[in-house]
Amino acid sequence: MKVDILASGSGGNVIAVRSSGNTILVDVGIPKTQIEKRLLDVGIRPDSIDAILITHAHSDHVKGLPLANKFQIPVFATEGEWKSIKGVNKELQNIIVGNMLVSDFDVTPFKVYHDAFEPIGYAIVDKVGDKVSVCLDTGMVDSVMIETMKYSEFFIIESNHDPIMLEHSNYPNATKARILSDIGHLSNAQTAEALTKLVKGVGEKIYLTHLSSTNNMSELAKLTTIRALDKKGYKANEDYEIEVF
Repeated sequence: MKVDILASGSGGNVIAVRSSGNTILVDVGIPKTQIEKRLLDVGIRPDSIDAILITHAHSDHVKGLPLANKFQIPVFATEGEWKSIKGVNKELQNIIVGNMLVSDFDVTPFKVYHDAFEPIGYAIVDKVGDKVSVCLDTGMVDSVMIETMKYSEFFIIESNHDPIMLEHSNYPNATKARILSDIGHLSNAQTAEALTKLVKGVGEKIYLTHLSSTNNMSELAKLTTIRALDKKGYKANEDYEIEVF
């Protein structure tokens, strides 16, 4: 399995997952032409995409959906999120209804906590058993999410903000409250805590994503997770790899 983060953050999110000649995208949150270019940059032909999985219908996750119509790519999302998704040809629309086989990938959705109709994350397993878990916008991580994401080779998880930086930002109080709520975004500490329950020190690859450009810093997010895992006895670049997007 190969994973490429093509875009991450409030400006847009796109993840490509490849295995055994099959490719799927999780979210398409930047303009179609940019997705096409970034796919080609990592050696993926846009007309070779087998499916698009959507976590939720906020614009930074669906902006590039015209790609689906152009290349006739099936799009998968929950019934709730289809209420907000526009412009996808009817024949390409698919509703996520629990565990599904998408292309050659076994896809298990799991509930996340965000201010959308029916947002989800995904645990994706290829036919040789490699697993990637994608947990983007969520205000908290519960035991069901942890159980579904366990035993992944790749963890793609948001590490959105530092609460102190957020508190001292010029964001309106209502926006601060939304971000900090259980249907907002994960702080660095929340992400680190979740990863201490998931990482087993067997060479997993951690990708910290969706960092706030205003209320976080790459090194701060990375060090928060490294310190938490260090307390569990796991060393970065020895027991696991970590990268910030």
